[in-house]
Amino acid sequence: MPVKIRLSRKGRRGRPYYHIVVADSRAPRDGRFIEKIGVYNPLTNPSTIELDFDKALSWLQKGAQPTDTCRAILSSEGVMLKKHLLEGVKKGAFDAEEAERRFNAWKEDKLKKLEEKKSHSQKAKEEEARKRLEAEAKIRELRAQEIAKKNAEKAKAESAQAEGEAGTDESPAAEAESPSEEGKAESSAE
Repeated sequence: MPVKIRLSRKGRRGRPYYHIVVADSRAPRDGRFIEKIGVYNPLTNPSTIELDFDKALSWLQKGAQPTDTCRAILSSEGVMLKKHLLEGVKKGAFDAEEAERRFNAWKEDKLKKLEEKKSHSQKAKEEEARKRLEAEAKIRELRAQEIAKKNAEKAKAESAQAEGEAGTDESPAAEAESPSEEGKAESSAE
């Protein structure tokens, strides 16, 4: 029975996440499996991988063949490197302490790179948010200037209209007074 380490798709349409499983290669993708050894979520940044390191290493040593994607996942988690180092110990190339030292050095470097990536993405998000706020502030300032300009024009127009109304109020009143004065003058003359 050829055994594979592969992904089994879960989640809804457009929002996948995967179980990392050990299964018979003849079984369907989402069907029967021998053992679940981890979870992979590609939607997060960086991708979330939860893997039972010892089980994965054990299955690899027993001869399970990972698919291409699982090989990449196992490599990124260090399982493939650990398997390689343990084979070097078996062959006598170096001792177990040297293998463990090399693996720990790799792991520290990997964690440092991961932290750099997270901090870089966080800085990029903060920079983007700052730029967005600056752009919004500029737009808000332009709008405030436009509103102030419109209000000034409106106030000018209202004051001009008020002055015009005051001038027009006096002239009709003067016209109204003059005929009545003429009427009074005519009636007194008679």
